[in-house]
This record gives sequence, C-alpha cells and structure tokens, in this order.
Amino acid sequence: MPPLLFLPGAGGRSSFWKPVADRLRDLGPSMLIGWPGFAGEPEDPSVHGLEDLYRWLLGRLPGGPFALVAQSMGGVLAARLAIEHPERVRRLALVATSGGVDIRSLGGADWRAEYRASLPDVPNWFLSDRSDLTERLGSIRAPTLLLWSDADPVSPLPVSELLLARIPGSRREIVEGGTHAFGEERPDEVAALLRAFLVA
Repeated sequence: MPPLLFLPGAGGRSSFWKPVADRLRDLGPSMLIGWPGFAGEPEDPSVHGLEDLYRWLLGRLPGGPFALVAQSMGGVLAARLAIEHPERVRRLALVATSGGVDIRSLGGADWRAEYRASLPDVPNWFLSDRSDLTERLGSIRAPTLLLWSDADPVSPLPVSELLLARIPGSRREIVEGGTHAFGEERPDEVAALLRAFLVA
C-alpha cells in the first residue's frame, strides 16, 4: 500500500485525522499535515495565501506515490495535487470539501464570520480565497471517493453532486447526519469507508 497523506481543513490541526489514521495504521505509514500558522502550528513567513500553502505542501510530500485524504479547505489543495501531479496521487478521498468549486452557488453556508469569531488568531488570507478548479476537475485520473454528509450546511450534497459529475469515475458515500467535521467526529464509520476504498 502507498503511504497515506491526510490534509485538514481550515482548522489546520494535524490531529484532525488522527482518530481515522489510527484505525488504518495496518494499511501502511500515515502522514498528518498541520497548516503553518493554524492551530498552534509554527508560522512560515513564506505563506501568505493558498498558492503559497500549495508550494509549502509540495515540499513536504512523501517520496513516491501516495493516497491522499483531505477535508474541507485541504480538499482544494488535494484536488490541485491530483490534477497537476497525477503520478503522485494514487487514490484521492475528498471529505466535506469545496474541491475548488463555488459552494455558495450550490447552497453552502458562509462560514467565515463565525470561524473568524471562534478562531481569531488564524491567518486572514484563507478567508478571502476563491480558488476555482471547476474546469480542471475533469483531468483528475486518480480513483476518487467523495465522503459527504447529508446534514452539512457548509458543503451540502449539491457540491458533491457537481464533483461527481466533473471527476471521471468518482463515487460517493454519504455519512447520514454528520456535521462538517464528521471526519474527526465519526472515525469508526469514516475509517471503514476509507478502508474499503483504499484496498479495493
């Protein structure tokens, strides 16, 4: 099995995916990324936007191909990695993310004000990011799993439906009643779905 690389969302915590990674440890080594300047992670003076964060991430990828699991904001970076480095991304799991599409036009709630109020110390740059990968999603070649909730106001089901239509051969699993953070909150269920996808 290739290594498993886990990317968090805008919370930025490397620990977000630890409950799931612990349940998948028998599949091989895992690497849990935390975003610089978020959730107590040391700042990196070179990171001033999502483009910089993407370059930062490129410098920290495991050697050789890997499987990639990404939540929320991390899914934008993951989709771009799969588009631009198809030889590296063996399998791709996008979890409750925008995937680089306009979620507000698809019914997604604007979470930014509430997020800023609850986490005043995180960097400002990601709040204004409007990355749009819509027209490039069709070039993703990695087998892709979309893990969604039917009760997530931030990234509702129509977002996953657009990604399903755009990413060739992708498939979707729905976690009923999950919040936007169901990847961390329901590790048994999420790990079982990821395991079935990763070993298929």
